[in-house]
Amino acid sequence: MPLIEPGKKAPAFTLKDQAGRAHSLSDYAGRPVVLYFYPKDDTSGCTREACAFQEHLPTFDRRKAVVLGMSVLDEKSKAKFADKYSLTFPLLADPDHAVIDKYGAWQEKSMYGRKYMGVARITYLIGADGKVVRRWDDVKVAGHADEVLGVVNGL
Repeated sequence: MPLIEPGKKAPAFTLKDQAGRAHSLSDYAGRPVVLYFYPKDDTSGCTREACAFQEHLPTFDRRKAVVLGMSVLDEKSKAKFADKYSLTFPLLADPDHAVIDKYGAWQEKSMYGRKYMGVARITYLIGADGKVVRRWDDVKVAGHADEVLGVVNGL
């Protein structure tokens, strides 16, 4: 499916996190939501990205913003990842990639000449009104959480 353009309504979802708790986008109505898609738990880039968001979590909290990470691995993998790196924000499991696909983050990738489908590193900032404020494609991990926080601070 195509990426969601800024100004468009963010697709609804309900998924479980690393503790088995269900989270729906509607649970956060009236608050900004940082929804970031990442390829795999406990890999170098995904770990750096998650730890950067965790480091800035107090500032996101002060801005009433919620941070949600999402990938295809199951809740057990998410729990192990969260415990290993003391991640306290929800990491949502979408093993059938239904939500990831709705957001256009299930994409063809290529490694060593082999093509396959996987999760693209994409971040959405969803406004308090449920509409996409900003989207970052092909995210580079270094400095990304800082940049997202800067945009949240400007809301």
